This record gives sequence, structure tokens and C-alpha cells, in this order.
Amino acid sequence: MNPLAEAGLDAVDEDARQMLAFRDGDGRAFDALFRRWSGPLLRYLERMVRDTAAAEELVQEAFLRVHRARNRYAPEARFSTWLYRIATNLALNELRRPGRRQPHRSADEEGAAVIPAQGPAVDEVVDARRRGAEVERELEALPERQRAALWLTAVEGLSYAEVARALDVSEKAVKALVHRARSALAAKLKKPGGVPS
Repeated sequence: MNPLAEAGLDAVDEDARQMLAFRDGDGRAFDALFRRWSGPLLRYLERMVRDTAAAEELVQEAFLRVHRARNRYAPEARFSTWLYRIATNLALNELRRPGRRQPHRSADEEGAAVIPAQGPAVDEVVDARRRGAEVERELEALPERQRAALWLTAVEGLSYAEVARALDVSEKAVKALVHRARSALAAKLKKPGGVPS
């Protein structure tokens, strides 16, 4: 009996017939499948991994897996379903690969997504950067122990006890150093609350 009929597949799945012919030794059938499906598969993989070079490699890998699986192939589903499952698994593995960089896409590139700005206005960003540079200058002007105590508590999140051990001083001394550093910054930056902790 016809394996396609046994599998209950529609008689129009020419691809499954080609794969069965390839399984039985017809190399031209594999070439025909590659010609028919490599383009659509490449477009699909480019959308998945957003990197043309990686997508091209994945197309080659997908067809290499089809080639290797020819002796085990059974038309339980449409050939395209099987092929896209292979490709999807490869794409997901590629996306999970450690150290994988997302390629840069220019906003001018055709098909690039336009992302509306949801952050602060440009003038707010410029003002924040100016203010940040001013705070950094004033931090640099603080005495070394005050700067270290403030940095370790405010930025690194260490407790006063941990800072005391790091600076080899008492907790009371750390509290005094942090208070003096904040007071000095507040006075120089003319901001009543000083630098937030």
C-alpha cells in the first residue's frame, strides 16, 4: 500500500512524495526539496533570529538534518510541518546560545521596527547628565574616607558595619563620614536633600 495513504496524508503533498523518493535513493528529489523550501525557510529563520548570516547557516543545518534523517522519515505529517519544526528548534537553540549578540538594525532599514520613545524628554536627559557630571565632580572633591564611605553605602549598598570593617573604623565613624559627605554635597550642589541614599 502507498505510505502516504497509510499515513492519511492528502495526495497533494508532493513534498512528502519527494522525501520518500529521496529516502529510497533519488538524490534529485532532495535537490528539488531544497530548491522549493530553502527560500521560504530562510525568510522564516531571518525573522526568528534577526541575523541573515545565522539564518543562512540554520537553513543549511536544517537540510543537513533532513538529509541525515532520510532513512527514518515517515510521512506522519506534511513535509513542511516537519521541516519547520526542525528549523524552529534550531532557531530556538540559536537564540538561547550564550553570548549571542543581537544584530544592530538601523531605523532607516526597510522593515525595521519603529519604537516610540517612552522615556524622559531629551531636555530632561541632558539636564540629568549635566547634574550627574556635577555630582561626580563634587564627589571627587570630597576627602577620600568620606567619598569611600558614601560610595560603599549609597552605591554598593553595604551596611554601616560592613563599611566599618572595609575602612577599619567604627560604625559611629562611618555614620559621621557619610553624614559629612552628604552635607558637603548638599551644600555644594545647593540641593536641600543632598544625594539620595
